[in-house]
Order: sequence, then C-alpha cells, then structure tokens
Amino acid sequence: MVKLVNQTIFAAKIKDKKLPVFTAADICTLFGLSAGSAAKLLHRYASRKFIVRIKRGLYTLADISLPELFIAGKLYEPSYISREFALSYHLVIPETVYEITSVTPKTTRRFEKMGKVYSYRKIKITAFAGYEIAKQNGLSFRIADAEKAFVDANYFRLLDGLKPLSRYNKEKINPAKAVRYASLFDNQKFTSIIKTTLK
Repeated sequence: MVKLVNQTIFAAKIKDKKLPVFTAADICTLFGLSAGSAAKLLHRYASRKFIVRIKRGLYTLADISLPELFIAGKLYEPSYISREFALSYHLVIPETVYEITSVTPKTTRRFEKMGKVYSYRKIKITAFAGYEIAKQNGLSFRIADAEKAFVDANYFRLLDGLKPLSRYNKEKINPAKAVRYASLFDNQKFTSIIKTTLK
C-alpha cells in the first residue's frame, strides 16, 4: 500500500524547496517515504499527469514550465549546448535553430521531450570544454561560447561530409580563441581547416 501524499501538499512542498526537478530520493527525504513507496507514488502521479517524467528517475510538476535550455542539460549529463543552436543563440549565424543541439563525452543520443527535439553528439573528453554557465528564467544551463560552438559545429559538419560554415558573423568570433579550441581535437587537418575558414 502506497503512503498517500495529498497532491496539493506534494506540489506546495516541491515548490517551497525550489526543486524544478526532483527524484525519488528527494521524495523520500521530503515526505519520509521508503524508496519503494516514493517510486510507486511518482509512478501514480505520472500516470495521472500530475507530474512529468523528464527521463528515467527525474520528474517535474506538470504545471511548471521548465526552460528548454535547462531541460537540455538535465536530459543527458554531462553535456553542454553547442553547435548550431549555440551559434544562433550567440547571433553568429542568422538562422533560428529549433532543435537544441548539444555535445557530450557520452554516446550520441537524440530525444523528443515536451514537443522539443534535443540532440547530443559525442566528442572526445579533451574537447569537452569552452562552455559557460548561463541562466534562463532563473535556472542555470551550460552553453558553449561563440568560438567553441563554431569549432564544434564545423567538426561535426566535416564528420558528416559537409563543408565548413561559410555564412556567419565574423565579428562574433575571436580567431585565436577558435584555433585554440580546434587544437583540443588533436587533429592537425581539422585545425588547418578552422584557420582557413576563419580567413
């Protein structure tokens, strides 16, 4: 038998503790439930659409609208937003990018959550750098700076058999910084392509 927690009390406590996302362990602590009871309660609330499962073991209240960029960082960790989405965010490219593109040292993955597409491409751990912490609606997320987003985007374009970016705002890119980021991939040919692309 699951120990019942009133939905109103449940939501009030989650909001009072300022938990935009929560786990079964959080519910155990907040309401004094066993791990099994917390898991069953979350399953029941998710089936009633009172809470939303973001990924296995991670939930949010259904009446809370989480920022998409915050979700991107929680959906697949560790990761940071980069490539085309970050280039658009930094106004390096003129296009609006709807898919939230990220990089990760883990396996390449793609998710569709809450009406949005989130894609993650694998990069070597030594190149997992060049990001900053930003905020959307008061919640933090990681996003590549303009130069790292430029380098990451071109790295994957070349991997996919595409040409390097040609239409971009050169005033937004520091060439020396971009070349330093390119060197993290430990590929002389790639670094040379970045140097050429920046001319």
